[in-house]
Amino acid sequence: MFPSNPLTQIDGYVILISFGIFFSLTMVAITLCLQKYNGENRMSTETFLTANRRVQSGLIASAIVSSWTWAATLLQSSSVTYSYGISGAFWYASGATIQIILFSIIATEFKRRAPFAHTFLEVIRARYGCAGHIVFIIFCLFTNVLVTAMLLTGGSAVIHSLTGMHVVAACFLLPLGTIIYTLLGGIQATILTSYVHTVIILLIILAFSVVTFQTSPMLGSFSAVYDLLVNASLTHPVDGNARGSYLTLASRDGAIFFLINIVGNFGTVFLDNGYYNKAIAASPTSVGLGYILGGLAWFAVPFLTGTTMGLGAIALETNPAFPTYPNRLDPEDVAAGLTLPTTAITLLGKTGGIASFIIIFMTCTSAMSAQLIAVSSIVSFDIYRTYFNPRATGKKLFFVSHLSILVFVFIMSVFSIGLYYISVSLGYLYTMMGILISSAVLPGTLVLLSKKQSKLAVCLSPLAGVVCSILSWLLTAKYLFGKVNLQTSGSNLPMLVGNLVALLSPILFTPLFTFIKPDEVPYDFVSMRAIELIDDGIRNRTKINDEELERSIAYLIEKSRLIRFVAISLTICLIIIWPWPLYGSSYIFTKTIFSGWIIFAMIWIVIAFIIVGIYPLVQNFQTIQSVLRLIYFDFAAFGEEQFEEIYQGITNICRRRNQINSNERI
Repeated sequence: MFPSNPLTQIDGYVILISFGIFFSLTMVAITLCLQKYNGENRMSTETFLTANRRVQSGLIASAIVSSWTWAATLLQSSSVTYSYGISGAFWYASGATIQIILFSIIATEFKRRAPFAHTFLEVIRARYGCAGHIVFIIFCLFTNVLVTAMLLTGGSAVIHSLTGMHVVAACFLLPLGTIIYTLLGGIQATILTSYVHTVIILLIILAFSVVTFQTSPMLGSFSAVYDLLVNASLTHPVDGNARGSYLTLASRDGAIFFLINIVGNFGTVFLDNGYYNKAIAASPTSVGLGYILGGLAWFAVPFLTGTTMGLGAIALETNPAFPTYPNRLDPEDVAAGLTLPTTAITLLGKTGGIASFIIIFMTCTSAMSAQLIAVSSIVSFDIYRTYFNPRATGKKLFFVSHLSILVFVFIMSVFSIGLYYISVSLGYLYTMMGILISSAVLPGTLVLLSKKQSKLAVCLSPLAGVVCSILSWLLTAKYLFGKVNLQTSGSNLPMLVGNLVALLSPILFTPLFTFIKPDEVPYDFVSMRAIELIDDGIRNRTKINDEELERSIAYLIEKSRLIRFVAISLTICLIIIWPWPLYGSSYIFTKTIFSGWIIFAMIWIVIAFIIVGIYPLVQNFQTIQSVLRLIYFDFAAFGEEQFEEIYQGITNICRRRNQINSNERI
């Protein structure tokens, strides 16, 4: 906690409310323009939840970066870098990038096997019936609950520390603007908002890095930061790092965090219906490329953020301007994610506090909008339509999806407040989530990739896995520390054991249950393809003819092998070829290599900006040009028409007045 709040409560309320209203009005205006000038019908359920399945790769990549950039992405990457040194940022980035890249394989298969599906759960029901469907509803909804809880818990904690605003107020105000534009614009508004948020976040991160390594009078150069990090390694070396250095990838605890990060984040991608929603919204030619580009662009976010703000905090600790000087940051504040705002405030004062507030607001709201769409689609299609009203019309589903958003936000705000009062931190939630959800990753993946996984396996493997993971997690904490509480259960080794058991146990359970009771015949995927569009009674652009559908499927089949090769190759590079030689050799960065490492990270985020900031504009240039031209002509015509009406009105008044005057003279 800061000795005094760098911003006032008024600052906090003004930023939250004004930004919420601004983005809401902007996105609503854009949605209405697209409806009027580009044929998008926001009252259509298909349009609301699928964006007519025509979104191109640039916007998909931007939406992925935005959805995957949580408050934890910025806050936790900075905190683990502060704790473990330069390895923390890399381990965070690489350990959470590969899931997005590998998901390109799943997204491609999903698109070709179920071209008209609305949710991933709809596909599971088409293959396994109600039993498998209900099991995965539980896991997918719990994933959305955990992610949203992290967004609100992390965001509200930082806002409280920056402004003194009460956590209760922050938890309820953060989602306010998101609710408005999500309700009115659906996934289309979510994707467009994600684009704007992503661009702003990238620019602020780049600005932080330039200030830290170039312009700040406190640091201001690669050499100065390097020397301060060397001194820090001598005064308070990192236990488990090579020679206690902050300038090495050879970090024992960093490597443990890396494994936890990999395991836990498979669940939050592969079980989050929001990522399937983006695959559904993408055009067939854009789906695989969009996820690969999005993953590569996202890597730059925690890589540069953690490196800049985490190392910056270490370098600034000996400066009297540091908020906790002469002490280091409190471990509880580090776990709460306060490393980033502390560095920003030290370097830039109130401006740094405002910038920190803005990017936390951006990450929370943009990622939350994806969660709202994910939950609304599950509730409307997979719960209400499936088990309560199978004959529900598009209009009815539209209403239910909107109602579910409101209810979910209220529940999550209350839940996040409860987590705050029982002292469950962002860091704890982040490392614990895989224990609770990752046992469903392998069975869920095999739904699309395997013909042999049986109904018994898909139902029981996730449940058996989560029981084993929770027991192994808590028993490890008990064995190592003699007791189980928030502190002991939140330590690295129990978390690692629980996460590994969760992800890997289905490797045993799935074949076992399939062997015990195999399905009568291998699955042929026909029932997935038979999923139909919703009849809204509204004309929309989703409907395509059979010939176009066959061409799309043929294209996806042709490109699927290439997507697999690229995704697997990039994964091997990011988690093996690049880091482990540096880890195994216990290499400690020289000043030259350190400078090159930072420059490389800055170049990467510039490339990311081109991918998610400029490329979507290029791809959608014709649409943008067409809409703007129509708006101009509309306003021009409106202006001419109004002028003509006013002119005629004045003319008629003058004529009547002249007539009256003439009559009077007569």
